[in-house]
Amino acid sequence: MSLQQFVEYVVYIVSFLGMAIVLWGILVVTIKFLLGLFNDDAAAKLGLRQRLGAYLVLGLEYFIAADIVRTIIRPDWNEIGMLAAIIALRTILSYFLGLELRSKL
Repeated sequence: MSLQQFVEYVVYIVSFLGMAIVLWGILVVTIKFLLGLFNDDAAAKLGLRQRLGAYLVLGLEYFIAADIVRTIIRPDWNEIGMLAAIIALRTILSYFLGLELRSKL
């Protein structure tokens, strides 16, 4: 197995983990929301929102890590520029989601 193939596997694994974290968070929060659907407790709904936001931020961090690892095997400037833009967008999303979570505490 070459280094390029190994790095591709690592990227797939890290991306899969990010996706699994986001999907798990959606599942957990949706179940808790449905169980408390008729509950008008604003604090509980805020807690669900914060929990979902935390899962989204963690998943985005994994996606950013996968993008950074991917640059190891695609060193041309066009790919690096595209990955830099993707990383910048994901970092901005992570920042604002984190800011949202902190402002509600």
